Amino acid sequence: MKNINFGNYLYQLRKSNKLTQRYVAYQLEVSDKAVSKWEMGKSKPDLDKLKSLAALYNVSLDELLSFDSDKKQVKITKIVLTGGSCAGKTTALSWINNYFTNRGYTVLFVPETATELITNGVAPWTCGTSVDFQVTQMKLQKCKEQLYEAAARTMNNEKVLIVCDRGMLDSKAYVKDVEFKKILKALNTTEIKERDEYDAVFHLATAAKGAEAAYTLSNNAARTETPEQARVLDDKVISAWTGHPHFRIIDNSTDFEEKLERLLKEITTFMGEPVPYEIERKFIIYFPDIKELESMPNCTKVDIVQTYLKSVDDTERRVRARGIAGDYMYTLTEKRKVSDIKRIEVEKRITQDEYIQYLMEADNRLHPIHKIRYCLSENNQYFEIDIYPEWDKQAIMEIELSDENEKIQTPSFINVFKEVTEDESYKNYSLASNMPKQLIKKK
Repeated sequence: MKNINFGNYLYQLRKSNKLTQRYVAYQLEVSDKAVSKWEMGKSKPDLDKLKSLAALYNVSLDELLSFDSDKKQVKITKIVLTGGSCAGKTTALSWINNYFTNRGYTVLFVPETATELITNGVAPWTCGTSVDFQVTQMKLQKCKEQLYEAAARTMNNEKVLIVCDRGMLDSKAYVKDVEFKKILKALNTTEIKERDEYDAVFHLATAAKGAEAAYTLSNNAARTETPEQARVLDDKVISAWTGHPHFRIIDNSTDFEEKLERLLKEITTFMGEPVPYEIERKFIIYFPDIKELESMPNCTKVDIVQTYLKSVDDTERRVRARGIAGDYMYTLTEKRKVSDIKRIEVEKRITQDEYIQYLMEADNRLHPIHKIRYCLSENNQYFEIDIYPEWDKQAIMEIELSDENEKIQTPSFINVFKEVTEDESYKNYSLASNMPKQLIKKK
């Protein structure tokens, strides 16, 4: 059996049982590094350890021993399709199913939990409080997602797309911030964990924003909002998801059919169909008003530590810790340049244990990059403003695009100094090598 496949199998078993490498190591009386090596395919446990693993993971020893290394490894991608009232999600789900099924994916849909509960008698006005309802909804949402993921891991198709009709963070739009904190505490979780566990989030704007003639309450028994209420709620949903590493807003600037075509283009670009391209533009901007950014409901602050690893076959590799106040998610990213603004990018979520393991492969010629990022949803586009400790007069603003010719609507309060998309000295890799002096001088 191939170690790397078997290692991935052990990793999936551990994660499905919600155990840490440290806990497994303690139970089996081995080191953390030993468990890490098993899961990375660098070594295999002996028969006695396999017996212990089988008991710990609640599987038979025969199942471990008979693991088929030639079996296809399932790649599961989980995305959220969210949006405002009467945004076209139902039709969009049908389009997504047809499009990706024809491209060889098994497509699974997690139905909208709020509508399911409300139409069956469990609603904010029947529960004790709106907080009680949202706790119930989020518990059911999490349970459904876990079941769908478990089912996906048993499937033969190596490409599975799970589409959640709304996700965990949608609940934030329906309660006050202090109430949402109570909900998270009741669920023993954090906002970053629930927001960033999805691979991508796509928001369809309500028809009440720019397509008022199409706004109706007739096609959803759980929908009660007036157009004005729908617009306010749409902004709250956008605010709830702002801060996710890959968040896209599909507005009503075109007719409905083209709106859905733009959605499919955004999803296929993210999914890497046919190739996982990243199209990004970068600007030096005058240092922004931090207090203003932090006061905006459509802006979220995150802390990022990025460490570059030793390159393999001209592929740039890095690991990233992303979060706030010690609550982090971890990713491994590999990039290969195609043109000045286009790169092939593959990103993979990793555990904290794996992150620490990868740090041992750090390229010592490059220093880790530490920056504060402000994620800003504005003009139906998603901007990322990076603040570096080395600069006090300038910052970097980035925006990812689905098309090289897409027009950028820079927020009115952001003052752009110059574009540096094609300037190699402002690539993250170069910044890790030698942070250039700030271009903007004191007045």
